[in-house]
Amino acid sequence: MRIATLPLVLAALAIISPSSALAWGGHGHRIIGVAAMEALPEEIPAFLRDPTAISQIGELSREPDRSKGAGKIHDSNRDSAHFVDIDDAGLVMGGPRFEKPLAPTRADYEAQLQAAGTDSWKAGYLQYSIVDQYQQLTLDFAYWRVLVAAEARETDPGRRAWYAADRALREGLLKMTIGSLSHYVADGAQPLHTTVHYNGWNADYPNPKGYTTARIHGLFEGEFTRANVDLAELKAAMSPLRLCDCAIEDRTVDYILAGFAEVEPFYALEKAGGFAAADPRGVAFVLTRTSAGASELRDVIVEAWRDSADSQVGWRPVKVADVEAGRVDPFDALFSID
Repeated sequence: MRIATLPLVLAALAIISPSSALAWGGHGHRIIGVAAMEALPEEIPAFLRDPTAISQIGELSREPDRSKGAGKIHDSNRDSAHFVDIDDAGLVMGGPRFEKPLAPTRADYEAQLQAAGTDSWKAGYLQYSIVDQYQQLTLDFAYWRVLVAAEARETDPGRRAWYAADRALREGLLKMTIGSLSHYVADGAQPLHTTVHYNGWNADYPNPKGYTTARIHGLFEGEFTRANVDLAELKAAMSPLRLCDCAIEDRTVDYILAGFAEVEPFYALEKAGGFAAADPRGVAFVLTRTSAGASELRDVIVEAWRDSADSQVGWRPVKVADVEAGRVDPFDALFSID
């Protein structure tokens, strides 16, 4: 960014509410989604590893931000899905400690927050956004597995055509779900989406080291990231595949806490001038965080795919393993003869 434009950017950011700030901007979300998809192993269905699908998912990774502005009810329901405000004591805005295990449902989480005098609209619920979309992806994969197996075995032309058409619909839904999951996972890699200090050090908390109170959120994740990180660099910085023998809720807590651990280093680096122009210290910081997001997205997609093999779908439910083994005809469960 040209230094002359900085005051104008900061002035514009001053009128943006914290809930409407866009994590990573379009560029960051797009390349995190594309990098993760390009790094998927061959066990993932081939249609998702096709260049066209990868490009589409890169664009869909931006969609939860692009949908903003549809209306007051729409936005107020969704804006808090992008962040969770952990304070200096490790509590969510003075309420529940952000730790494992998560409260089992958002309703339970909401009760914890309200007991502390706040709510999830103010404090955010990013952790539930990630888990929600992971569970949806697992189910989407499960349906796809069943449809592919049934289509391959079906001898009735009408039923086979229905399976093929439903599979095509499911493939579109899978891209949308992965795009949404990509967005929220990427949000979790952005330290300012995990903290009460989301746009300058919060004046309600001690600031003995004199960190900036300026509105720096959008400048960091938008202009600086676009100017200094490209797809090839991000891919090269990704970590190896890491699967977790744990619940997605536990993995998500660990992941968000890893982002939260970078909040003070971010502010210290900003104070030292690390985000001026193309300062290599700031570039390295952004590259580390965006590559963490891409690596996590790749990993949880693989875990959702593997988990889907043990799922069940339809009504009345049929087990994926039974359909893939040819033990069950799933047509009534999928077409819903009810």
